[in-house]
Amino acid sequence: MTQRILALPDHLVNQIAAGEVVERPANAVKEILENALDAGATKIDIALQQGGIKHIRISDNGSGIDADDLALALHRHATSKIRSLGDLESVASMGFRGEGLASIAAISRLSLSSRPADAAHAMSVTAIDGVVHAPTAIAHGLGTTVEVADIYFNTPARRKFLKSDSTEWAHCLVAIERIALSRPDVAFTVTHNQKSVYQLPAQNLSERMAAIVGQDFADAALSIDGDNGLMHIHGFIAKPTYSKGKADKQFVFVNGRFVRDKIVLHAVKQAYQDVLHLALTPAFVLNIALPPEQVDVNVHPTKSEVRFRDSQSIHRLVFHALHQALAQTDATHTESVNNAGKILQQVLHTPAPTQPTQNRFDWSGARSPSNESATARTHTPVGSYASGSSRPLSLRESQAALDTYAQLYQQPNKDLADLQAAYGSTTSTDTAVSSDVSAADNSVDTLADSDNEHPLGYALAQLLGIYILAQSADGLILVDMHAAHERVTYEKLKRQRDAGQLATQQLLLPHSFAASAMEVASVEQFQDELADWGLELSPLGTSIAIRAVPVLLARGNVEALVRDLLAELAQVGNSDALLAAENQLLATMACHGSVRAGRQLTLPEMNALLRDMEQTPRANQCNHGRPTWVKLKLSDLDALFLRGQ
Repeated sequence: MTQRILALPDHLVNQIAAGEVVERPANAVKEILENALDAGATKIDIALQQGGIKHIRISDNGSGIDADDLALALHRHATSKIRSLGDLESVASMGFRGEGLASIAAISRLSLSSRPADAAHAMSVTAIDGVVHAPTAIAHGLGTTVEVADIYFNTPARRKFLKSDSTEWAHCLVAIERIALSRPDVAFTVTHNQKSVYQLPAQNLSERMAAIVGQDFADAALSIDGDNGLMHIHGFIAKPTYSKGKADKQFVFVNGRFVRDKIVLHAVKQAYQDVLHLALTPAFVLNIALPPEQVDVNVHPTKSEVRFRDSQSIHRLVFHALHQALAQTDATHTESVNNAGKILQQVLHTPAPTQPTQNRFDWSGARSPSNESATARTHTPVGSYASGSSRPLSLRESQAALDTYAQLYQQPNKDLADLQAAYGSTTSTDTAVSSDVSAADNSVDTLADSDNEHPLGYALAQLLGIYILAQSADGLILVDMHAAHERVTYEKLKRQRDAGQLATQQLLLPHSFAASAMEVASVEQFQDELADWGLELSPLGTSIAIRAVPVLLARGNVEALVRDLLAELAQVGNSDALLAAENQLLATMACHGSVRAGRQLTLPEMNALLRDMEQTPRANQCNHGRPTWVKLKLSDLDALFLRGQ
């Protein structure tokens, strides 16, 4: 016997929808908070009990809900935010589906109270097990309050899937933090089990970021600001030397909405590709603003995914903004590791100094116990010392540094030339040496013409053939000799590659391999882009022929590279596989062409390397993402020796 088709009752439909929209209390919190922001709230109070399972109460000072619309707000597909398909295609509000409150009401005991500015008094409506009761008048300030009790009390099987109170609270807190981070102009108070968790006033993004993501992230953050005329990106990214192994500090907001988007994440990964260790993930808070019609937010019931109309433009915007900021990670613009002293103190369990140390020394003479705390510290420029004291030579005093610096590069560049020849590179060793000497020459000239202090100071000595010790105006600089020189050499090789057109090698016999329909389609769609990268590919029915490849990669596994590249093109419309392969080769060349641990350097050679580091982009970290130098300030050293304790 055939089964008759029947329309499901509204209550069951709401419960089915609730399974998608309200998976756990955190989803209910998110939906209510988004409604509060859409209402123009500037202050939101959040109170939860037992991780939101027992009770949720969220109050705002927004525009409120009209008394005649209060009961309607708890019905499915009832909303004030869209009226037509045109509105749906250019959604500017956080919510628009009209499913949130109805779904919550279907699986809980819900109370909705509100008072608009033009109302004489507030009205309240309750819904229990999806049944909406008549509104009643109550005392309530301007704005709206939503109370949700006993989530999934009427569906015990579903409630069993909820985790412990602490786990559900952690999910609620994540949802609240994302909303708070997206709107720093809104004040938030958060309590859990009557205990205050957050008291966030309206503030700027930097202050809100420090409160939510952490002060350590704020200290290590680089500002991002980019615009292409149609789209704008701003926010902060962490220095490569800060990044952790977890992805819990990655926030992307599109028109104020937290999203997970593979296009943006791919662009971030590409920007960090040669400054971050493979085992680590970058940390960032990025806000992307673009016209609402350029992004489709009606992709997923939870609105956590979006689809861009022009994903290529988004990818380029994110990549170039981050790439430009990361290029400034050098000694001239920022420190390599912000909390080096704090880390060292934690390792050694040394307490921080209890008083400032700036005034405890008189550098012009001997320290006097009687005036140790009162004598004003006199700054003596690094490189100039009292008569008769031991000091390192500076470049200002030693023109012979040019010759010794050239000698420093001769042997490594011989190895480099051998490697370049093996890979078919056209880079000239003589050019590399000439470039190094020229860089040292410019460094000397700049130093001679300026009395300004150099961020990396002047070399004092070499430690165990591995580290360079240098003194700056306010502390001690430690430089990883090989890592620093590797970055300098690597950036020079990249500039040489980018200065001319990419050399292409035609294959005597084209290499063909069987390909999937998606790979063939990607070749047809991105053939011009592939040609710009030095790859000449031809689709041949169910196979692809490789006719030309970049000279640098001619000896590698080109078929595997092409497959990786086409897979990325098909998935995100952009690929860094080719560039990553070239950069990996250049990094190998730079490693072979850099000074090795154990090599003894003279003071002029060390100073020349310091000057090169100051002029090299991304010099704060090596090609593998490790820091190339750290600074221990005088206060850090005082703490290690318990001075002032």
